[in-house]
Amino acid sequence: MASHRKSRTPGTRVAGIRTPALATAALTSVALLSQTATAAPSDDGKPSLEEVEKKVGDLYRQAESATEKYNAAKEKTAKQRKQVDTLLDDVAERTQKLNEARAELGSFAAAQYRTGAGVPDTATFLLADTPQDIFDQRQVMDRMTGRQKEAVDDYVTQQSETMKKRQEATESLETLTETQGDLKTAKATVQKKLADARELMSKLTAEEKARLAAIERKKQEEAARKAAELAEQQKARQEAQQEAAAAQQDSGTSGSTSGSSGSATTPSTSTDSSYATKAEKALAFARAQIGKPYVWGATGPGSYDCSGLTQAAWKAAGVTVPRTTYDQVNAGTTVPVSQARPGDLVFFYDDVTHVGIYIGNGMMIHAPKPGTYVREESIYYDGESSIHSVVRPA
Repeated sequence: MASHRKSRTPGTRVAGIRTPALATAALTSVALLSQTATAAPSDDGKPSLEEVEKKVGDLYRQAESATEKYNAAKEKTAKQRKQVDTLLDDVAERTQKLNEARAELGSFAAAQYRTGAGVPDTATFLLADTPQDIFDQRQVMDRMTGRQKEAVDDYVTQQSETMKKRQEATESLETLTETQGDLKTAKATVQKKLADARELMSKLTAEEKARLAAIERKKQEEAARKAAELAEQQKARQEAQQEAAAAQQDSGTSGSTSGSSGSATTPSTSTDSSYATKAEKALAFARAQIGKPYVWGATGPGSYDCSGLTQAAWKAAGVTVPRTTYDQVNAGTTVPVSQARPGDLVFFYDDVTHVGIYIGNGMMIHAPKPGTYVREESIYYDGESSIHSVVRPA
């Protein structure tokens, strides 16, 4: 997705508040393991702790990527099913009109039969397979009245349009079937990656799990330090902006001799206030979801995946954002991490497969991964290089 990627701003992650025993205590800790652990490959062929760490990390990342593909396929399936239903309804309506036109032509044939004129030609017309067969029989057209010709034209038009719509419906059904296949494939991929990760983790010894937990604590401390550092930078920036605004207002007031006092609200201030109001609603919703489980493909209300949570949060504020991280990253204005404001969306990794909603002071609310719960966490929870971009959606 190079077309939308911006230059990264450093970032790292703080461990969450609530985590299930095995899934988070061990799994989220593995990111720094390769830098701190010193285990060597075992002689019995068993993977080293570093190898397990890397493999588990890769599996969870791959599962997250497959989850977003599943979300995209699911959304596409729903749209295509609606389109197919519309086309089938249209075909049914056109078929009815075609039958009515056929009935009218039948009445002409019956009339000709009663008068004893033109029966063979009319019958041939009604039994023709295609409109071309009809027009090849010039003698039939020559014997028909103007009203009969109008009926023929209507029949031919209805037949042509009905055939066209039936073809469109057939093609849409084929596309829908392909998308449903993609949906099943993505689902199977997610399930396989998660099962492999759980199997690897189940084979760790108590001593290895303890080492992972120690690494996790160090990782939390580093992420907390980075979040506090960002909070200080943002505070200093805000104070500087306030001082500059106050100085500008004082200058405008002292230079005014009559009329306005120079304190009118600027369009920028109005826009900022509007965004802040919406962001407060989005964050209030996100906070109310803390403690609910991560479930891949879920959009609430009992569980969420990462993009399902951010979509639902902004929906609560009256703002529509797309379903997947791939689309959400393009649904707003990209800003530097140093200028992130509460409500902004923070995206992670080169393939943009994770997202959280910024709450200020270097922290966010997100649904991390399978086996964890919605929680507050540092935006630096997985290292500075993991942050892809920050987007302001409204």
